[in-house]
Amino acid sequence: MKYLAAYLLLTTGGKAAPTADEVKNVLNAVGAEIDEERVSALIAALAEKDIAQLIEEGKEKMASVPTGGVAAAGAAAGGAGAAEAKEEVVEEEKEESDDDMGFGLFD
Repeated sequence: MKYLAAYLLLTTGGKAAPTADEVKNVLNAVGAEIDEERVSALIAALAEKDIAQLIEEGKEKMASVPTGGVAAAGAAAGGAGAAEAKEEVVEEEKEESDDDMGFGLFD
C-alpha cells in the first residue's frame, strides 16, 4: 500500500509515469523500508496505464459493493448486548468478593 501511495503522490505532483527510483526516493524521505521486488512489480503493473482511468474503474467497482447500512444497525444492537453483559459481570464480581467469609490471607 505504501508503494502505491508513493506512486500516487508522484502522479499528483505532476509525474505522468513515476520511475522506481522516484518511488524509492519518496519512501526514503519518510524512512520507510523498501522491498525492491514490490516497487518493480508496481512499476511494471502500472506501466503505460492512465491512473485517472484506473481510479474511475475502481470507483465503479466499489459502487457495487454493499455498504454498512445493515451491518451498522447490527453493531448498534450488538453494542447494547455488550453493555448488558458488562453489567452482569460487575454484579457477579460483587458476589464473589464475599467468598473469603471474612478471613483474610494475612489475618
